[in-house]
Order: sequence, then C-alpha cells, then structure tokens
Amino acid sequence: MKRTGIVILGAGRWGVHLVRNFLEHPDAEVVAVVDPHVERLAALKERFDLNGSVILAANWDSVRNSPEVEAVAIATPATTHYALIEDALRQGYHVLAEKPLTLNVSECLELCRLAEQQQRQLMVDHTYLFHPAVQRGQEVVQSGRLGELRYGYAARTHLGPVRQDVDALWDLAIHDIAIFNAWLGEQPIEVQATGRVWLTRERDQLGVRPDELNKERTHNSRQQGLADLVQVTLTYPSGFQALIHLCWLNPDKQRRLGIVGTQGTLIFDELLAEAPLTLQLGYLEQNGDYFTPTGQHREVVEIEPGEPLRLVCDRFLTRVRNSQPSPISSGWVGAKLVQILCCLSQSLQQGGRPVTVPQSLS
Repeated sequence: MKRTGIVILGAGRWGVHLVRNFLEHPDAEVVAVVDPHVERLAALKERFDLNGSVILAANWDSVRNSPEVEAVAIATPATTHYALIEDALRQGYHVLAEKPLTLNVSECLELCRLAEQQQRQLMVDHTYLFHPAVQRGQEVVQSGRLGELRYGYAARTHLGPVRQDVDALWDLAIHDIAIFNAWLGEQPIEVQATGRVWLTRERDQLGVRPDELNKERTHNSRQQGLADLVQVTLTYPSGFQALIHLCWLNPDKQRRLGIVGTQGTLIFDELLAEAPLTLQLGYLEQNGDYFTPTGQHREVVEIEPGEPLRLVCDRFLTRVRNSQPSPISSGWVGAKLVQILCCLSQSLQQGGRPVTVPQSLS
C-alpha cells in the first residue's frame, strides 16, 4: 500500500511530536517539515537523524506544489490557521490542524464547507478525545454507573507555557470542554467566564504607577490583554453544570476532571500515570434528618495503553485512506468548540454575564 505523503507545518513544541509520530507510522511518509526558525529545523534534523529525503524548508510556498504531498499537519500559532488550512484544502490536500481550528466561527464554517467541496478530510487534533482514559470514561458515564449526574469540575493549571497568541481560556479550556461534551453526549446551552490579567506585557509600560496598575487589575474581565486566570461555568440542556479552573501561572500543576453523580464520582487525573481513571463510589443514605455516607470505595478503571497523539495520527491517516470524516474530531466538531469558546470570550469581556450558546452552527 502506498504511504501517505505529509508535510508538517511548525516545528515547535507540538510540531516535534507530530514529526516523531508520522516518522514512526508505517503508512506515512514525511515529505517535508516547514518552520521559519532555522535553529528548530537544525535541532529536528539532529534529533531524528533526518536524511536528505525529508525536506527542511523555511516557508510553505517552497513545498506546497510538491507532487508527493497528499496531506498537511498544521502546528502553527492559532492566528495563522485559517490562511494555511484554506490554502492547503484548495491545493487538494487533506488537513490535520492543531486546536483550535481557528479563532473565528465563520472561518471554521468556511473551512468545513470547503473541505466537503474539495472532498478532503479536515480533522482537528483534539488529542484528549482519543485518550484511552477519556474514551473509557465516556463508556462509564453513559453506562449509568454514576447514577443521576449532578455536576462536573476540572482544573488545568501549571507554571506556563504562556502563550502570546491566545489567553488561558483559548489555550486550556478547549480540552476540558471537549471531554465534558463527549462524556455527557451534550453541548452547553449557556456559558459564563471571569478572569484576571497579570502577565500581559501591555501592563508593564513605563509611566504607570504601581497603585494605578493594581487598581486597574481589579477590573478582572474588562482588562485589556490576555487573561492568565479564567473561571468557566458551562450549563447543559439537562441542567448539568461544569466548573473549570484555568491558570498558567500556578506551579501546582493540575490536569484533573471529574463528574459527580448520586452513586459516585468518575475522576480523570492525567498526572496519575498508573491509574489516570478512577471511580470514587459512595452515596448518602438518609436517616431521619441526617445523612450517612454509605458504600464508599475506590475502583481503578482499566484502560487500553496507547499514546493519544499516536492514535490521532493513525486515525487521520485511516480517514484519508477511507475518505471518511472523523466522527470524533472532524472540522465540524472543532467548529462547535470554537463557537463555545467565542461565547465564553464574550462573557469574559462582559464581566461574567451569562451568554447563550446558539444550538446551530449556521
């Protein structure tokens, strides 16, 4: 079987992982890697011992017409996604794009429709949706093991990396929103967000007195700049609510998400490598005016091994060969998540006012 020729745009932190996975995949042939930073390309060549068969290019134009190319994987800043994806699709290439698809709903819809017109696959790298723990967790939630679902919570914090193109909301929230949507089988109908800005360079201008700076920072969600801390509330049609805490200046690294039901809580803790998915079972038994904890015990949920990004790359190549869109992470799934994020940004800018999420993408 002929291998799929692929170009990877972007050799930064995430692009390097894409290069590694496609180099190792038997059905892929890495034709070229494109990045404007020559030092990144040099490091890539040394790390993977690349020979002359893989082109290392400083710009997309130099390889975009190569006859060996069938697909493009894009791991560049979010602000560049629309132009690169549109051009790749018009060239007749299949596209795997790093999240978010774009920063604008109308652009997302345009790209989804263009992919359909060109009969090409557009898939978004929502890696967590391919994580074995997330996929197994979806089965547990939908089995009814938790009883009646009450609410959800998530925390995604660390000391960096600090993005220069999007805020903590756009950088981090999309993962947990995608997981909640998948586990619940629902899309939120209303969202709220509040935030704080501390690190933005615009705040370090000469001539601003410290007392003025501190006073200005108290107006959390109306600040100019990229929010470093964001608190999110998602409300779903069933009445279920999810609360998400996001921050990129907290050294207490957390990657934890839970769904609470009347019979127990399902917890996905990515940092617990030996047992990332657990059931904390238990319920309250009423005796007169008092409630007594009953049936408390912890179960480790067994999951299949597998690197999520490796699974993303494999599924993308399969969809390219079969000419079928991904049911898990198609461009349309990515567009819906961008729509939710846009509504959250609107709430953030308006001081946390609840914003209704349109139920259609038209």
